[in-house]
Amino acid sequence: MDLDPIQRAAQEQFARQSHRYGAGHVLENLQDLHAALAHVSLPSMARVLDVACGAGHTGLHLASRGHEVTLCDIAAPMLERVRVAAEARGLRVETRHHAAEQLPYADESFELVTCRVAPHHFSSPESFVRESARVLRGGGFFLLIDGTVDDDQPEAEAWLHKVEKLRDPSHNRLLTPATWVAMCERHGLPLVHASVTRFKQPDLEWCFETANTPLENRAKVRELISNIPEPVEKLLRLDDEDGRIVWWWPRLSLVARKSAAAAVPG
Repeated sequence: MDLDPIQRAAQEQFARQSHRYGAGHVLENLQDLHAALAHVSLPSMARVLDVACGAGHTGLHLASRGHEVTLCDIAAPMLERVRVAAEARGLRVETRHHAAEQLPYADESFELVTCRVAPHHFSSPESFVRESARVLRGGGFFLLIDGTVDDDQPEAEAWLHKVEKLRDPSHNRLLTPATWVAMCERHGLPLVHASVTRFKQPDLEWCFETANTPLENRAKVRELISNIPEPVEKLLRLDDEDGRIVWWWPRLSLVARKSAAAAVPG
């Protein structure tokens, strides 16, 4: 694969840390996915593409519901974990190794494209949305779940970006809900549903270990937390629970739908 520096950093990070994302990871809790899927209507055996699938929690769940699922990721070790997990559950899925910004599929190939808690690592979210729209059939759905920062909260956005970049240098950018909605609309994916909920992060040390945060960066994150502006502290509900630093991460769930007029005739 011909990758840019941001993509290469993500590939290396998630190849190195793939063992952290399977059983027991917070993404194993699919409550957010179930809520988003309530806004999606699919045929009984839909073709689904799960982009930046990680350990496969989203794609394997959809496969368990009888859909024909392709899971793709930029990190090959993640895909190996997907294959092992699928076999253990008796599920048949396809895995593909490529980046999110350039999808090697024909136009109008899928009824649903999903991407969960990954786009903040993408070098070009715009390219990802454009490609997702291209490979969706007319009437197909685009489902995105990712960390976000509330619209019109520039101080919180700047603070959280610093923390996330230090915690995991492969992090690129959290985008606001308005930014995602505008991108979808530019590429023919009008909004069906969008909501921001608060998701309680595991404690700071868990976050460090999951990302294998360099020791010097851990110290810098702790310093940022010690000097967090009061409005940001309240917005993120940052707290010390018996010596464990926790906060509530804003998470965007977005569902958009490609115009049915774009469907392939016949």
